[in-house]
Amino acid sequence: MLEQILSMIGLKSGASSLALMVLVACSAPQKAANLEPVSSGTAYQAQYRDIDVSRTAAAFLTSPSMNAAKCRPAIGGDRNQKFGSGAPSSLRGELLSRGDLVAFRLPEDETFSGDYVVSRDGTIKLPYINPISAAGRSPSQVAASIKQALLNDGHYDDVPLISLLVKDFAPVRVAVSGAVFEVRPTDIGGIQGDMVDGRRQAALGASTENRNLSAAIRNAGGVRPDADLSAVRLTRAGRNYTIDLRGVIRGENFDDVMLITGDEVHIPSRQCFQDDLMKPSPISPPGISLYLSNLTQPATGNAPSAIGQTVREVPYGTRFMQAVVDANCVGGARATSADRSAALFSRNPITQVSAVIERKVEVMRARADRDDYDPYLLPGDAIACYDSGITNIAEIGRVLGVVGAVTLIP
Repeated sequence: MLEQILSMIGLKSGASSLALMVLVACSAPQKAANLEPVSSGTAYQAQYRDIDVSRTAAAFLTSPSMNAAKCRPAIGGDRNQKFGSGAPSSLRGELLSRGDLVAFRLPEDETFSGDYVVSRDGTIKLPYINPISAAGRSPSQVAASIKQALLNDGHYDDVPLISLLVKDFAPVRVAVSGAVFEVRPTDIGGIQGDMVDGRRQAALGASTENRNLSAAIRNAGGVRPDADLSAVRLTRAGRNYTIDLRGVIRGENFDDVMLITGDEVHIPSRQCFQDDLMKPSPISPPGISLYLSNLTQPATGNAPSAIGQTVREVPYGTRFMQAVVDANCVGGARATSADRSAALFSRNPITQVSAVIERKVEVMRARADRDDYDPYLLPGDAIACYDSGITNIAEIGRVLGVVGAVTLIP
């Protein structure tokens, strides 16, 4: 049969082996092998499991319960309890860190009045008195210590009237570990010079949200779906504090504590995928940058194929098939395009073991229980689209035609 096809398109016998290689290469690919038990639904996401071909077994969203069955108990107790303040009172409010700029004023006293920077050792150094501890303390606490030092050292007989205000908050470096996508030290806070408001710069007082706990978590890639938000640990100066952040995901107010240089944040893991964490929040990943592979007919560029920023960068919580549609892998003529499939390349963030999951586009379109087999996308995921068998045959014909034209050249 092969020889007849070759003779019909004018191929010489010397091209037979090449044509055979093309036909074999375009045959159905082997099913991807995975180290983890992906097909049974016991991998990181139950949504990865193989699609049940029986329509009688279709059920409504069983994947979340399959995922939840693997969860360790939350360290902070029942998730349905009434959440408290979330953070100890000692962590609340405005706290100083090294590098912060403060304005100290003593009426009619130029000796002590001036602007001071919290030193690397965490103290404020005023002339003629011992350094005052400042890092991790509020401005009012530091002001009280300065006032007491002025009295104790004999600089004043009566309690002086003083003022200590923050003029600028410096960036801080904190360490974030545990169930986040990017475990690393991270720098948060600070304002670029071209973004500083001149009127605010000249005014006394300062405020920032960029040194908060949520900023550090997001800078570390955001919380993973297996995070235990009931017991986020903040270590400061050797002391551990436990903060309940579960209210963040529910849209409730929470104590977004201010961090200082040297703080360490650790988010424990429940060792399971939690579907309710797959939504945008102040501590979730800011979004997902996708890696896309073109179809058989490569696009000349992103713009003609509508593969712009909204396709390459999708909101956190986006599912696999939504991204497949965004990447122009779905649609077109039914005769040639209905049998397309797409593969998802992902990695278990707990074990660091990769997995490949493939879905037939037409199967996902037609099934009522499609959501149970439609995985959530994670940072670093990649997508590859495969054309239908008919498109592959057309491509084979094109390649064989080129080969035939080359072999006919004397």
